[in-house]
Amino acid sequence: MFDVGFDEILLIMVVALLVYGPDKLPDLARALGRGYAEFRRAMNELKETFDQDDTVRGIRQEFRKAQNEVLYGSRLTEPTPITPVTPPPTETNTATAEPAEPAQSESGAEEKHAGSPPAEGAGVSQDPKQS
Repeated sequence: MFDVGFDEILLIMVVALLVYGPDKLPDLARALGRGYAEFRRAMNELKETFDQDDTVRGIRQEFRKAQNEVLYGSRLTEPTPITPVTPPPTETNTATAEPAEPAQSESGAEEKHAGSPPAEGAGVSQDPKQS
């Protein structure tokens, strides 16, 4: 992890012996050992917590899947193919590259403007009695 070899560990022990002395060195080693053990214990608890979270997340996903199957049937579990919607081809006049005019029937003028609002007075019979 830190690339500490035997030489480096020996040097650290010699410096610790010189700084703390032979009387306090065993207490220092004991304290370091306890600190390391506590650190490992905390890391293991954290790892278990993450494992439990993953387990709970998996159980929750399975529950939601089963709930959807019960409520909506199996239609949600099977992937639905999505097909792109393309507009129908329009007829074009090849000579002018303009859209072709629709064929007119007997009431061609009325059909031509069926989607637009009527013009003033259009479609309203003017009865001389009403004026």
